Amino acid sequence: MPGFTRRAFLQTATAATAIAAARSEIALGPLTTFSYGSVTLLDGPLKRQFDENHHFFLNLSEDRLLKIYRQRTGLPAPGPDMGGWYDDFCPGAHFGQYVSALARFAAATGSVETSDKVKRLVQGYSQTLDPGGKFFVDLRYPAYTYDKLVCMLIDAHSWAGDKQALDVLYATTLAARPHMAERALTSQEQNERPHKDETYTWDETYTLAENLFLAYERTGDRLYFDMGKRYLLDKTFFDPLSRGENVLPGLHAYSHVNALSSGMQGYLKLGDTKYLHAVNNAVEMIWKDQSFATGGWGPNEAFVEPGKGKLGASLTETHRSFETPCGAYAHFKVMRYLLTLTRDPRYGDSMERVLYNTVLGAKPVQEDGSSFYYSDYHHSANKTYRRVIEGATYLWDRDGRWPCCSGTLPQVTADYVISAYFQSPDGVYVNLYVPSVLHWTSAGVRCRLEQQTSYPRESLMTFKVGVSKPAEFSLNFRVPAWAGSNNSVSVNGKRILQSLLGGTFFPLKRTWKDGDLVQLEVDQTVRLEPVDAQNKDQVAIVRGPQVLFAIADEQPKIKATKTQLKMADGQDWTLEGPAAPLRLRPFAFIGDETYQTYLRTAG
Repeated sequence: MPGFTRRAFLQTATAATAIAAARSEIALGPLTTFSYGSVTLLDGPLKRQFDENHHFFLNLSEDRLLKIYRQRTGLPAPGPDMGGWYDDFCPGAHFGQYVSALARFAAATGSVETSDKVKRLVQGYSQTLDPGGKFFVDLRYPAYTYDKLVCMLIDAHSWAGDKQALDVLYATTLAARPHMAERALTSQEQNERPHKDETYTWDETYTLAENLFLAYERTGDRLYFDMGKRYLLDKTFFDPLSRGENVLPGLHAYSHVNALSSGMQGYLKLGDTKYLHAVNNAVEMIWKDQSFATGGWGPNEAFVEPGKGKLGASLTETHRSFETPCGAYAHFKVMRYLLTLTRDPRYGDSMERVLYNTVLGAKPVQEDGSSFYYSDYHHSANKTYRRVIEGATYLWDRDGRWPCCSGTLPQVTADYVISAYFQSPDGVYVNLYVPSVLHWTSAGVRCRLEQQTSYPRESLMTFKVGVSKPAEFSLNFRVPAWAGSNNSVSVNGKRILQSLLGGTFFPLKRTWKDGDLVQLEVDQTVRLEPVDAQNKDQVAIVRGPQVLFAIADEQPKIKATKTQLKMADGQDWTLEGPAAPLRLRPFAFIGDETYQTYLRTAG
């Protein structure tokens, strides 16, 4: 199969080169995200998942959501229990994520019903606050829970128009602070402090700095700024990473990718380039040594020691390959920060790989809280829910309903609309190729860009421009690094005779008229990507950004030089070879079938 692998490409772009490129792009000025309401998703897999999560959480009982807060503070608590993690392992922690997601859905859809629900939930939560922080007394994860509440309240204010949310945030901060560690603690430091049992040493502050800095940005209150500085994990994480030291192996993967977004806020708010160096270095390390072909990382929720073949070993040792909604949420956030700051399209490439191969295939949250948690890359893999686990050792495993992934799934799907397009003073950057409509204003002109595509099944994207009067601006299209040489772009049927190089944003600047039509075609190369350098015979079939998973009960063998990939029915593909054709399917369209992520090469 032609084309080079992801790792071969990354070997040509070292961390030092990437940082140098980032500096030159920063000089152009950062990109900015559009507001949630600027983008409307059209029919397709992203919209279906967006609507599914919006509908589910909009219709979740308010009494049920608020019950644990009311119970812990001695108030009447009508309604059924939530159960699972929500009531026991980390009480009420994911309430903040659910309400945050609803606020984003409200802004994206303009739904008054949704914004009204956000306001009622914030009001109901505010009634459980007291100066002594009764809810936080003997709470297993006070900082983790407070972090989610900070995010909820700034989002409720910003995206659902809740005027009381910032006052509730201040009251929440006063109530929670006495029950939290005063700064970011290492695992060793948490273990050295008095604790009831091991689970009380697992409190997480990884995104607390990010959300506190955002609270400062939206309120101007130095209280949050000063707190944010204290919750940056410098000594054991950002400091060594900034020097290029690989401290990732053994760390909890999702938490520390989340921490990278705190590092980005540290750079943006403190102006300290140490944090930018640290985040850049960490991302390069993750791409080079920690990532599966799907873009996922962290088997058994941990980063592996590079150069030992441990990603390959995980294919037979665990079904817990990638903590999917949480990992995708963290991944999208840090890539969005880096893309807007640097204009480097590699970050968009990384986002779409994770989108199509992981979170877009997540099963929906169930009424009882059963949630899709891990993508499984084992040689006998199935999509499963996290439910009750018989005979589990730890409390967090005994009833797996309403886990952390139930909170990040609606957040990441709500964020699809702010990940598709970005803006700069000169125009629009198209990052994701998804059916959608973008509305914006350029120099007083009302502009509209409608995108129609079946990508990545098909390679053609069609964009229709709408303007209230002719206007000059640039449309910049991401050409993925994996793209072949047969890329093309045309305007109103006339082909532009310029090369579209992989790994760039292709600028199309002109005076646009209403009804102008742009057609972009990206050459989707087919590659075999080994799981790691020590297991080169374990390969994933990748076409464009998308892994094609084999629908098979046992790991198939293929001959790398004698295979042909062909479209089949629906979303399926077939791989022709000396034996019977192998059925292949994208992750988003796999149901209950047993599937294989990695195939074995023969010969």
